[in-house]
Amino acid sequence: MRATRPLFWCQSGLPDARGALAEVFAREMVGIEHIHAADARLRRWARALTVLFPELADAGGLIESPLMTIDDPLAVPGLSKKTRGLIKADHALPVAGSIKARGGVYEVLVHAESVAASAGLYCAGEDPIALLSVPCQKLFSTHTVAVGSTGNLGLGIGIMSSALGFKSEVHMSRDAKPWKKQRLRQRGVIVVEHAGDYAAAVAAGRAAASNTPRHYFVDDENSLTLFLGYSVAALRIQRQLQQMDIDVSEEQPLHVYLPCGVGGAPAGVTFGLKHVFGTAVRCYFAEPVHSPCFLLRVLMKDKPCSVYDIGLDNRTEADGLAVARASELAYRLTADLVDGLYTVADDELLRQVYRLSKLGIGVEPSAAAAFCGIAANPQRDETATSIFWTTGGSFVPADELANYARRGASLLGRQ
Repeated sequence: MRATRPLFWCQSGLPDARGALAEVFAREMVGIEHIHAADARLRRWARALTVLFPELADAGGLIESPLMTIDDPLAVPGLSKKTRGLIKADHALPVAGSIKARGGVYEVLVHAESVAASAGLYCAGEDPIALLSVPCQKLFSTHTVAVGSTGNLGLGIGIMSSALGFKSEVHMSRDAKPWKKQRLRQRGVIVVEHAGDYAAAVAAGRAAASNTPRHYFVDDENSLTLFLGYSVAALRIQRQLQQMDIDVSEEQPLHVYLPCGVGGAPAGVTFGLKHVFGTAVRCYFAEPVHSPCFLLRVLMKDKPCSVYDIGLDNRTEADGLAVARASELAYRLTADLVDGLYTVADDELLRQVYRLSKLGIGVEPSAAAAFCGIAANPQRDETATSIFWTTGGSFVPADELANYARRGASLLGRQ
């Protein structure tokens, strides 16, 4: 890790049967019933979300992405012709264009219900269409929703809270791309720029909210609500696999590759998948070689630490993964669930962006990390269905995507 050499680390001693897995789940105060409750709330909001975002009409008001087949081994190094490859296309997720949309939108909706209920304008379980009324809009305009982000969570929180009428504030780190800041400002979101990294932006946002009335901070490092919003993806992918007549069992396992920043989104998805599929699913987190915060946290066990502590600089093209210290909530809930973690060099991320661009799939470098693990995975199984999670990309400006692809093509040309 100190030498920034790509590696693949598999965790030993994981639960090898559903009974053992149940013991892991029993230690926590959150389970499958909470995931189903989060899914039910999002479905209850479907009509209101369609009013706010007409592009959701065809999906019945659900913020969900397609599950696509990828059968070109040249596009994914290490993908065998015998292995079924699928892309969970969160780069095309509506509203925010990234995996962060489910969790970010969910937390804002929960907060909106709470604010309106406290003012006597909403009752639990009521059709949320009531929250689009003029009185609720006036109420929300007196409240601020804030978040610290390298970009993608900020887009999800900013777009959703602004659509409901909240004042919205996004604290962005030095790693955030200029186009993400511009997109937020075009939505009327206040963007507060920080010279420090992701952790500094989160700390600044958290401190500002704690000292300001009616100021709600969405904490990517510690929010269980956000985590549950992410976990809903497991129920959605279960239905999609059923619709494709793809069985998941010990004999036909599921391998899932997930890019990892602070850890909240991949941990939430993993938590949900392990509840749904048990030991028939294996989940692997991908991190940049300069920012392997979750792998470092898992290896250090009882000693929280930062990548800076081992001499790394946390600088990477994968801005969404540029995080120096892992979420303690994500670590606590999934340290005994994640099957392995691997690191990827920026050059390989850019090569993978180019490979996908040849298929007409535009992703940002952080999302390309999902495809870079199967070739090095010592647990690779040709009978397994492999899912590569594209965590963001559709909102990236065309010229930015083209530049990433050009650089990737150049790197491939030098091999």
